[in-house]
Amino acid sequence: MVLGRNELPPELRGYRVAREGVLDNEKMAQHGFTGSSPERYRQAGRINGYNREFGPPANTPVEDGANFVAASVAHLFQSPEAVSRWMHTIFLKDFEDNVGRSMGQGSQLISARRLHPAGFFDEAVALRVLQGSPAGLASSTVIDFRVGRILGVVFVGAVGDHQRLEVATELGLALEKRIVRVALGAA
Repeated sequence: MVLGRNELPPELRGYRVAREGVLDNEKMAQHGFTGSSPERYRQAGRINGYNREFGPPANTPVEDGANFVAASVAHLFQSPEAVSRWMHTIFLKDFEDNVGRSMGQGSQLISARRLHPAGFFDEAVALRVLQGSPAGLASSTVIDFRVGRILGVVFVGAVGDHQRLEVATELGLALEKRIVRVALGAA
């Protein structure tokens, strides 16, 4: 249900699959904030998910402003209400509550600022997240949106302090269309 390379926005079309796979609750908890657990995610109504990340060609310079990752994720929940609760009480709240804290591997969450994505059929929320590490700053623009019991997530990561709402929205709208096509059996 996630995006294929041919569905990426034009500026990302040269990217290649860097990582993909099933995101069960155990894997989600391993990569979550302190206090994350598979049980917390199950209680939130999350069943399972799948992630596909794309990265630029190997010869792309890693310099300020360069996008280093673009991804789409689809999560299945028990109900549309569980998706909405997740968006607000786990996605937004966890990032906002962890500003200033370590994210592991020498990285610190510097800021999490809410953005207002437009054009989605149903509920959508977004954050611009800034992280610092010994290697420098990295920013991610993340959009969560609901399609029934499915939570669609897209994000674009950039070197430095940058917002990527436009390309993330384009990515998100492509994922939303893909989810609807799959749900209707038209994919």
